[in-house]
Amino acid sequence: MDASLIRSILLYAVPILYAIALHEAAHGYVARYFGDRTAEAQGRLTLNPIKHVDLVGTILVPGALLIMATLSGGPLLLFGWAKPVPVNTRNLRNPRRDMAIVAAAGPASNLFMALIWALIIAIGSATGVGSLAGEALYSMAYVGIFFNVLLAVFNMLPLPPLDGGRVMSGLLPPRQALVFDRIEPYGFMILIALMLTGVLWKVIGPVVYPIVQTYLAIAGI
Repeated sequence: MDASLIRSILLYAVPILYAIALHEAAHGYVARYFGDRTAEAQGRLTLNPIKHVDLVGTILVPGALLIMATLSGGPLLLFGWAKPVPVNTRNLRNPRRDMAIVAAAGPASNLFMALIWALIIAIGSATGVGSLAGEALYSMAYVGIFFNVLLAVFNMLPLPPLDGGRVMSGLLPPRQALVFDRIEPYGFMILIALMLTGVLWKVIGPVVYPIVQTYLAIAGI
């Protein structure tokens, strides 16, 4: 296997897997806070990435995109998904409000993790960490910042079944929310179409880059 490909896999695997794990665990923890213990009963309240991995969405699809980008030298456009944390809205104390907060918890956790990666860079710079290992850590931290911000912004798109769609449904009046929720069966196909036509990145790119730059400023870059 090509050395650059192995390096790319190692640098991307850790921040991506833990971004996904924290995102899903955050949904479960907040759902438990509001009365639903479904995720806890299924062992999903954990940062162990294995518990949240979807074979196709977390490994095969992103892996294939990473390999193609590395071998071709083209831009890396990661796309994938984790195994969703189960939430039973009937157990929530205020289903519409609480579900919106549960949904928002995932993207919020990714913005928090991006801050942790930024602080890792800042601390490393302040302590004068050098060497090849230090450079690898900085590269991994940058991937961590970028991917967590990307995951947060992408998931907050107001389209069911994304988290932003759940938040929007909770904010809309009940009758309008019912109409809005009918989009959900077609949401994945809409996302694929937006991605293949390049519209998706045109929508989220102008949001992702300024946020990433903010985190890099915190990191001292």
